Amino acid sequence: MAVDGEESQVTERHGIHMKKLGVIGGLGPMATAYFLQLITQMSDAETDQEHMEILLHSNPRIPDRTRFILGQSREDPLPQMVEIGIDLRSQGAEMIAVPCVTAHYFRKRLEREIGIPILDAIRETALSLRAAGIRRAGIMGTDGTIESGLFQRALAEEEIISVLPDQVGQQAVMDIIYKEVKAGRPVDFPAFRQVARELSDAGAQAVVLACTELSLVKRDFELRDGFLDVMEVLARKAVLTCGRLNPQYECLLGIASASGERPERMPGGNREYIR
Repeated sequence: MAVDGEESQVTERHGIHMKKLGVIGGLGPMATAYFLQLITQMSDAETDQEHMEILLHSNPRIPDRTRFILGQSREDPLPQMVEIGIDLRSQGAEMIAVPCVTAHYFRKRLEREIGIPILDAIRETALSLRAAGIRRAGIMGTDGTIESGLFQRALAEEEIISVLPDQVGQQAVMDIIYKEVKAGRPVDFPAFRQVARELSDAGAQAVVLACTELSLVKRDFELRDGFLDVMEVLARKAVLTCGRLNPQYECLLGIASASGERPERMPGGNREYIR
């Protein structure tokens, strides 16, 4: 989205054209910190100066997105996100990332009111699934994300069927997100694995981790093929748009999961698969 009267903030470092990335963070704080780590890991850079410039505003006081979407709260998170986005734009940001999947419910309005592009992690996730040959994908996310239908619509546009947890499974996902990860408590990994297995049994060829708190589960338990982390997708797109991507991160979802074959376990570590 071009903005009239503004000059490009693209800079050149060692032959690499870069744009300034703005990040609306704090939704939640640990997920934001991990998002910055992912961007750094995914960047093809050999020196500090070859990394992309990031402008971060982390505000954990932004009202809960799921409660507002479900009508359980009248505290609208949009005005504070818009205020932060406008501030980031005034500092030179040309692109904005929001490392919170549920907040993508507001993405189009944010883009319109802030005036610069907002990266679309949901759309990019659907494209990644299609590229991997996935035709049925499980979704693990907040009630707000599930009820909004954002993923279901994006996947349907790519002719991918969404597979959702049942009521018990969805409550388990919410408990992991809110009562464990956000609360700084240990994750009930057997409960997480049970939901993933039930989605697989229902025909899911891959499971989308559609909440940035679940990204931390993938990191801590080294989940591998069969899981697609939306925050990794967002970080990858941010680097592709504003920096230079390390070729190691060209594909985020193992093709083996699409073919139904289970790859060999790599030695060392607590590595888990969808089954």
